[in-house]
Amino acid sequence: MKRRLFTQGLLSAPLLKLRAGGNGLQVATFEVDITPPLESPLCHGNVTPAREIVTPLLARGIVILGAGDPIVLCAMDWVALANASHLSIREAIARAVGTTSDRVSVHTVHQHDAPGSDLDTEKLLASHGLGGRFSSETLDRRVFASIANAARESLTKAQSVTHAGFGTGVVEKVASNRRVLGPDGKVSFARMSASKHPQAATAPEGTIDPLVRLVSFWHEDRPVAALTYYATHPMSYYGKGGVNWDFIGGARALMDAALPEVRFIHFNGAGGNITAGKYNDGDPANRSVLTERVARGMRTAWDTQKKIPISAGDIGWRALPVALPARHPDGEARLLAILADDSKPFAQRAFAARDLVFIRRMAAGETIPLGRLRLGRASILHMPAELFVEYQLAAQQMRPDDFVAMAAYGDNAPSYIGTAIAYTQGGYEVGDHVSRVGPAVEAVLMNAMRELLGT
Repeated sequence: MKRRLFTQGLLSAPLLKLRAGGNGLQVATFEVDITPPLESPLCHGNVTPAREIVTPLLARGIVILGAGDPIVLCAMDWVALANASHLSIREAIARAVGTTSDRVSVHTVHQHDAPGSDLDTEKLLASHGLGGRFSSETLDRRVFASIANAARESLTKAQSVTHAGFGTGVVEKVASNRRVLGPDGKVSFARMSASKHPQAATAPEGTIDPLVRLVSFWHEDRPVAALTYYATHPMSYYGKGGVNWDFIGGARALMDAALPEVRFIHFNGAGGNITAGKYNDGDPANRSVLTERVARGMRTAWDTQKKIPISAGDIGWRALPVALPARHPDGEARLLAILADDSKPFAQRAFAARDLVFIRRMAAGETIPLGRLRLGRASILHMPAELFVEYQLAAQQMRPDDFVAMAAYGDNAPSYIGTAIAYTQGGYEVGDHVSRVGPAVEAVLMNAMRELLGT
């Protein structure tokens, strides 16, 4: 049976009051501590469980009111949300604020010293005696409810918006392409987040997007909220059980301290094939260095932003669900055998379970949500999974005269999404066990982006 894709929530009393007040465009922001308890699985059980809390993990979001039903954008300091988890949290938020789930976009920042949630995979693993190692359903549902409640409560503190700001800042010596090609055009080595490969530092940066992009909302001369976008894996050193928001969260915290009147909400861009590996060998001292570099780019974007008047009529939202091509649609029997094999390591069985869930979901005719937020001539695309940066760069070229930002790491069911040529080049990111889609995915997503952007 197909899942319900859209859920109409009942309008809350605060929202009815806001709409009846005729205040035009308004925004409300919210924040929730989503730090897991000690011993919780981190990074889908692929690293040491939570041993200490180094920094809290946060979910931050914004509710845009006045442009039809509310639009909600939320970013979580978790590694991933997928399948039923991504749907469940959007439905919970939609019910809480009185909108439909297709107008709710939830993304993760993708830190690895953080939990991930995929209720479908967890259920499948539990049926094979592996419950609780991949994720914690109890934690997930509690967090989803807390975020929905915070979104509802934020409506009573919505603020009128008269202007929007748009800015960019170069981030220097952070991002590098993880796929380093050899003379034969194939991937020579992968430059991971903490890379000790002898050529990691000397190989060129490769294809990246060096810009952090910023969108801000203002009431006259008073800033209310800011959204930032930057494409990279956000890890410096990780995997030892120290829960933390890593260097991206650290940069966000520096902006909080510099401008405490503004709620900064950060979204990871299309960073599937981007890491800090050229500039980071895993030395813990590098975390603060990377933090400062990203924060400088964010501050430049803030300081150089251009403000324009904006009203509810300038705001638009469009959702576009797409079906993605499964990499191995006929692989169910093979994957079931791996999942049922007690001699296989947990990670291999977990990957098989995740593959199974995705194959079954696509076979059932389900879709992956994409979206576009229009702010005048500016656009923010909301995309799934671990997209390659080429998708972000392509979207910008589709509207070269406009401001275009991208939030990826939405529904992570497909995991890595490469370009068509990448699947011929080899490399970790397009391997069978981490990329659940095939080369045809490029045409599907490029066409979807053109449709969303009106090109």
